[in-house]
Amino acid sequence: MVNKLFWWVANSLQRTAKATRLTYNEINILVYYLIIPLSWCVMLDVVVRFPIFTTLCILVWCYIFIAKRKDFSRWCDVIFKKSQLFLLSFKPLGWDYWKASVIICVFIPVAIYLTLILLLIYT
Repeated sequence: MVNKLFWWVANSLQRTAKATRLTYNEINILVYYLIIPLSWCVMLDVVVRFPIFTTLCILVWCYIFIAKRKDFSRWCDVIFKKSQLFLLSFKPLGWDYWKASVIICVFIPVAIYLTLILLLIYT
């Protein structure tokens, strides 16, 4: 199941990259470091009723886009490589790259979304 989920996510990112004419690394970084965290920030801001997290996330990404506008693709490659090294660091726990990817990049984000949805419902 882990391998199938890994390949489903990877293929989805690859198709999205192709459709948007971005590289796989660019779309991966944009999804996992911008879109997902930004959606969490929006949800959290609704819970706290103040747009502080969304504002901070947008400001950070505006800085990144401005600072890296000439070499954004190369910057994404570097960040993607660091992300791979992070996922590989779970090997002592018995997690290969695929398992670490699914746990860190799928299961944990889903758990965070579920938590935020519950907070939205009950606040």
